[in-house]
Amino acid sequence: MTGIYQTQTITSLSEISEKEWNACCFTPETQHNPFLSHQFLYALEESGCATSETGWQAQHILIHKGNKLVGVMPLYLKSHSYGEYVFDHAWAEAYQHAFQNTGQNIGQKTGDNYYPKLQSAVPFSPVTVSKLMVRPSEILAQNTPEIQEKILNAALSLVKEYQLSSLHVTFAEKAEWAFMAEHGFLKRLDQQFHWHNEGYDTFEDFLMALSSRKRKNIRKERKQAVIKNVEIEILSGKEITEEHWDHYFTFYLETGHRKWGQPYLNRRFFSLLSEKISEKIVLIMCKRDNKYIAGALNMLSDDTLYGRYWGAIEDHKYLHFEVCYYQAIEYAIRHGLKKVEAGAQGEHKLARGYRPAATYSAHWISNPQFRKAVADYLLQEREVVKQNQKILMNFTPFKKGNIQS
Repeated sequence: MTGIYQTQTITSLSEISEKEWNACCFTPETQHNPFLSHQFLYALEESGCATSETGWQAQHILIHKGNKLVGVMPLYLKSHSYGEYVFDHAWAEAYQHAFQNTGQNIGQKTGDNYYPKLQSAVPFSPVTVSKLMVRPSEILAQNTPEIQEKILNAALSLVKEYQLSSLHVTFAEKAEWAFMAEHGFLKRLDQQFHWHNEGYDTFEDFLMALSSRKRKNIRKERKQAVIKNVEIEILSGKEITEEHWDHYFTFYLETGHRKWGQPYLNRRFFSLLSEKISEKIVLIMCKRDNKYIAGALNMLSDDTLYGRYWGAIEDHKYLHFEVCYYQAIEYAIRHGLKKVEAGAQGEHKLARGYRPAATYSAHWISNPQFRKAVADYLLQEREVVKQNQKILMNFTPFKKGNIQS
């Protein structure tokens, strides 16, 4: 192993500069992904959305070689499993039932609790991004494996130091997933639905790749979505004002309370995000009779549009599909983007040109008995997910021979 590495854990991104953190995050693989940026993650902390009070205490790992930062990992000490989108509530319940309620000692000095745990994720966003991030110069020097191993060892040292039940790395890159499995992590497989740009020049080009029936359905939905004098605005950068955020936040709260009970993000977060990385924001807003009634927040990388949060104060049939799916596709085509990721869940996306895409998570379980039970479960779950993906591919709306590869 070459070089002398030092490991550091920080409890806030205020302890490291944007320049230093981002130097490890913006690699050819991450495509300047906004979710990895210091600006995005620190906005969550600074706004109070991701803090110890909300169950997201930062434990970010830094790896230095000499005076140079060469690797980082976004990491949080979690007191619950909310806002993660890879659900382990059943694991927590089983863990408590198996060990705490039976009075068994599982080798932890401070008790037999599933929480707290360690979580590497982008808070409140189900987005696949690198978690074992290595500075590009070190990637070129072929030092990636040893730096990633240092990151993992540092995270596992925290598990031991804090006497925790587990460490979870969710929505990881596939290569990282395999790397972590080689280092004793359990592999979990899930899926989302993504749209891929096959070199379309217009939305109509995309429609012509679909079967006639699906093409007609989409045209019908798009007409119905705006039939009641609904106007759509697409805003980005400095075009987005605080007034826009005021309206959008109202929509976000309305839908958030219905879907989650308690929305994760506060009003200040959106202002901070706009202040720090407005060029990475695409805000789609809907008006009816000159009054804002709905909106969707999207984030932008070099090659992908990420649909995040939709909200509305009026119910209009198909408007959600128009704003979150079709407008996103049109934007991606217009700007030459490769992909649209529309967030978690939603087999209804399949009929609208989105197809199944695997997502990858890796899990370290401290207790050997529980680890064995989870490993057995994940083995079966992976097979179910793989089979489901094969089945769903048969229901894509594309003409035979035009199914995206």
